[in-house]
Amino acid sequence: MGQMLLLYRPPMKILVLGSGGREHALVWKLRESQLMKEIYCAPGNAGIAQEAECVSVDLADAASTLELATRLGADLTVVGPEAPLAAGVVDVFEKAGLAVLGPSRTAAQFESSKIFAKRFMERHGIPTARFRVGEDFEQAVRALDEFSTPVVIKADGLAAGKGVVVARTRNEAEQVLDAAMRRGALGRAGERVVIEEALSGEEVSFIVLTDGNTSIHLPPCQDHKALLDNDQGPNTGGMGAYSDDTILAESTRGEILRRIVNPTLSGMSEERIAYRGFLYFGLMMTADGPKVLEYNVRLGDPEAQALLMRLRSDLVELLSSACEGALATRHAHWSPNPAVCVVAVSRGYPAAPETGKTISGYDLAETVGGVKVFHAGTVFKDGQLLTSGGRVLGVTASGEDLPAALHRVYAAMSKIHFEGMHYRHDIGAKSLKRQAGPPPGPSSPARKQEAQEPHQRWR
Repeated sequence: MGQMLLLYRPPMKILVLGSGGREHALVWKLRESQLMKEIYCAPGNAGIAQEAECVSVDLADAASTLELATRLGADLTVVGPEAPLAAGVVDVFEKAGLAVLGPSRTAAQFESSKIFAKRFMERHGIPTARFRVGEDFEQAVRALDEFSTPVVIKADGLAAGKGVVVARTRNEAEQVLDAAMRRGALGRAGERVVIEEALSGEEVSFIVLTDGNTSIHLPPCQDHKALLDNDQGPNTGGMGAYSDDTILAESTRGEILRRIVNPTLSGMSEERIAYRGFLYFGLMMTADGPKVLEYNVRLGDPEAQALLMRLRSDLVELLSSACEGALATRHAHWSPNPAVCVVAVSRGYPAAPETGKTISGYDLAETVGGVKVFHAGTVFKDGQLLTSGGRVLGVTASGEDLPAALHRVYAAMSKIHFEGMHYRHDIGAKSLKRQAGPPPGPSSPARKQEAQEPHQRWR
């Protein structure tokens, strides 16, 4: 049925909002579709400009973004990052009758407010860490008395991946609270905080695409948030990720859907929260089963790069169907081959990244088989590719198994250079160690054939 419908859908003009590696990966995969007529990205970056027409826009201004989509005649707008979602861009588009994929402003609170998300989980019995809310500094310090160390402190609002700190001592916890709540180190994002118990286990990224009635779950990923090898150093927006079917056993996927995904989506339905788009579950695989660390209301970055490298279905068809509420007619097909993304960052990242450094060897990196270089913080100036942000490039590779994908990605990364360039050398190392034993949860044989992810209904 899906293939027949695909024949009757007219070619589309598509607008992707964003400028990072996730958006480059989206543009790259959308361009493969026979349904794509023209593709635009706003504002884009130097790499995206090689594959789409980049147009300037202030993503914080929903009205200007709507005007741009109208002027371009976009048949579908895909929102990449969280900030325009939190600002209500989807609500503005839908009011104007334009097709847009992403959650409403209310639904975006699952990421834009940690307090909103944790209280939702509490209401609906979704497994998560025990927590308390600090509305002001004094209340937050008192709440510390209820937790042993280490303790996790999360800024309530959006903080570009830098709003979570694991404090090892009581003194450190109070210093973190002082910096966020008294000295404004995170701006308005840190005016309120969530304090929660530190969970032990491996982290897993579990993402679904939903149309408000049906969901399709994507293959599992593992992100690497710490700046340095062996998970040392400050948290970042993500230093690398890999997607491999061996990350989770089939029975554990079923448990995640039953205990976490479906209750979340049914809870949204009960509370009349409109949600169409990608929903990201950051999970900790604890001894007591999977628990939710956080929700994100979009594709993860750099998980998107690894996942889209594996996708074999038509992405235009999937996203259009999700936007139309017709996801039940679609299936997502995935390569059985793992994929890995390793992120190259600037010196000083995440606090104060240097920019304006000349990048060389990025073209040579793609001469390695199975490799694609996705741009994030890049700009072309006077014929040279320069760094323009903290996360610069996401070198992504697939292979017949994880060791092969890792060999390719690091061979490609070795060809790239810019002053102050840094990247982790241990992306995927946990999986290599784990492959001597069972994956998180009850063991089951890894899937060897091309996968077709099932639908999940919660109404």
